[in-house]
Amino acid sequence: MRRIHVGNALSAFGLGFTVPYLYVYVAQVRGLGAVTAGLVLTVFAVAALIVLPFAGRAIVRRGPLPVLLAALVIAALGALSLGLAGNATAVLAAAAALGAGQAVMQPALATMIVDCSSAGTRSRAFATQFFLQNLGLGVGGLIGGHLVDTTRVSSFTLLFAIEAAMFLVLVVVMATVRMPHSPRIADAPGRSGSAKGGWRQLLGNRAMVQLCVLGFVLFFACYGQFESGLSAYGVEAAGISTSALGTALAANTAVIVVAQFAVLRFVERRRRSRVIAAVGLIWAVAWVVAGYAGLGHGSQEVATAAFVSTYALFGLGEAMLSPTVAPLVADLAPVGMAGQYNSAFALVKQLALAVGPAVGGPMGASLHAPYVVMFLVFSLGISVLAVRLGRQLTAVQDRPSLAKSRVVVQGGADASGHARARA
Repeated sequence: MRRIHVGNALSAFGLGFTVPYLYVYVAQVRGLGAVTAGLVLTVFAVAALIVLPFAGRAIVRRGPLPVLLAALVIAALGALSLGLAGNATAVLAAAAALGAGQAVMQPALATMIVDCSSAGTRSRAFATQFFLQNLGLGVGGLIGGHLVDTTRVSSFTLLFAIEAAMFLVLVVVMATVRMPHSPRIADAPGRSGSAKGGWRQLLGNRAMVQLCVLGFVLFFACYGQFESGLSAYGVEAAGISTSALGTALAANTAVIVVAQFAVLRFVERRRRSRVIAAVGLIWAVAWVVAGYAGLGHGSQEVATAAFVSTYALFGLGEAMLSPTVAPLVADLAPVGMAGQYNSAFALVKQLALAVGPAVGGPMGASLHAPYVVMFLVFSLGISVLAVRLGRQLTAVQDRPSLAKSRVVVQGGADASGHARARA
């Protein structure tokens, strides 16, 4: 598990090194223009959407470790090629390789965490993963920002070479991992499932389908707005400066890093569906605060403080989700199907991240009041969907801490129904 967490931190560090500077690199440093730079970001999303449906089946058949190693090598080649590419075709091909590799890493690493954890330790494991990812992204972005020089192509080549090196170091670290097999929640439905017909089986799991719908709304209404609609809204409606926008993003990361393990203690023994519902309410408050920042006609200082608070509130919600949603995906998966379920949820996430900016960007820039109202409604919808999801979950799936109780652990098939009822 320690090696897996090191891997998460290294991959996030590599991403933080380059992702914030992709647009500037392609459009200005390589002189390929804004259209090509926009296409690069689109290729990232499209590549992920293409490979993720196949990644789940590969993880189920081959195991997460070989799939992860292949994804890391492809991502390293993509990163290095991107740093050396001098024309649009080469840039887009390199971006496709990098995007595909990065996309497959997520479900592979998540499945490795599942296999190295139990129902009782899984929430803490995913919380640690999220903490290290944000720390790695923040540190990578900070260091990368001091290395790049828009007047020197070589500085960006160095940046992408370092990212490629991080992926290759991660190959070496991960190659030493020997994967155990952890027990799964005893009363998860469909335990006898196999890889064959995995997508059909997944779509027949009502709880998983509802979780995917909920996940789409979560990523669409929050993550899909960070660097598109919400930032455009802040600049256009609230008059936020670029430095204040950077402060807001830093506040989001800081809240996650500082609050993650304090929040973990709060959510570990509570029902997952209720925690997600609470996140919806917190984000609804965040959108109200954002509305005040852009539409409240207060002073610029107050508007800036309100906008920074919006990002901080989003960070608090993210810290609550990290030990909740990803472990729930794993606990809904039948034995041997965690890779398929993790890939399906990653696919939903990528769809939301592709649609979110396309919808939110233009609205945030020009339709200020409708933008805030729409995402306020989406946030409240998260709470409603979470409560409905809770009705599809068993007692132990909704509150894993119950698995430690003598009532749930005892007994065979005849006792399981009484155990669930008493829980």
